[in-house]
Amino acid sequence: MVFGICRLATAAAALSISLAAAGMAQASDLPSRKAPPPAPVAPSITWFDIAVSVKGMTDYNFRGISQTDRKPAIQGGAELQFYDNLFYAGVYASNVDLTTSPTAEVDFYAGIRPKFGPFTVDVGVWQYYYPGEKQYIDLAGGYWTPRNTDFTEVYGKLSYNYEDKLIVGANLFYAWDWLGTGATGTYGALTAKYNLPFLEGLAISGELGRYWIGTPNASIYFPAPVNLPDYTYWNAGLSYTWKNLTADVRYHDTSLSKTECFALTADPRGIVSGSGRSKWCNPTVVGTLSFDITASSVGIFAPK
Repeated sequence: MVFGICRLATAAAALSISLAAAGMAQASDLPSRKAPPPAPVAPSITWFDIAVSVKGMTDYNFRGISQTDRKPAIQGGAELQFYDNLFYAGVYASNVDLTTSPTAEVDFYAGIRPKFGPFTVDVGVWQYYYPGEKQYIDLAGGYWTPRNTDFTEVYGKLSYNYEDKLIVGANLFYAWDWLGTGATGTYGALTAKYNLPFLEGLAISGELGRYWIGTPNASIYFPAPVNLPDYTYWNAGLSYTWKNLTADVRYHDTSLSKTECFALTADPRGIVSGSGRSKWCNPTVVGTLSFDITASSVGIFAPK
């Protein structure tokens, strides 16, 4: 009897194992209930953005020449950016102190800046506008400046970004009527910026450029035409960026003599004194504090 009970128990156990195995086999034949892999997410695109910049500087130095008679400048501008900053258009303004006494410099520009991996190409057009200016005529009736110094440049820039550590670039600008003189103006430059590894936001940068200026119209200057010299320009500086603020200290210099500088600027001091010389192209150190922000960074026109 005991053996019979044992055999019944053994049989029951075997039946239980067989049923479990059959159930496992059937379960393995059922379709998987695992969740499907997530669909790829399309990259977000900022279709429209606005970048705003405000700067204060000890001297407005443009390609080595002071535009404010060595006095401070306040500048500001706004740039409209479309389709992840592929297309852009903007306006920028600064106070100036120039020979023709314009009330300000107001610049309008537009272009396209596509990116190809670490490379960025920037091609556009820039209009320099000097409202309220007057041709400088001395007491003897000599013309020292054009009647209107507004001019337009076209430009192309190429930059390479190595892991956000080193950024190098090459720029070329061309004007067919430089400062209203009728002369061509071609400016080419190499630039470099290195983000220092020991402190985030600290960087060193510099630029080396060459300005080739053609022959002005003889009728612009009276009684004698002026020969406009070519020159080399360079700068080097240290900058620190914290959030939206950037402080920059930079050394500027050119290859121009004081006489050559006067030929390019018609500095009124050189006219009144009769020296024919100008210090507007001398070596100088310029300090700049700038604030830059985009609408998308504060939640406006956020990527979609």
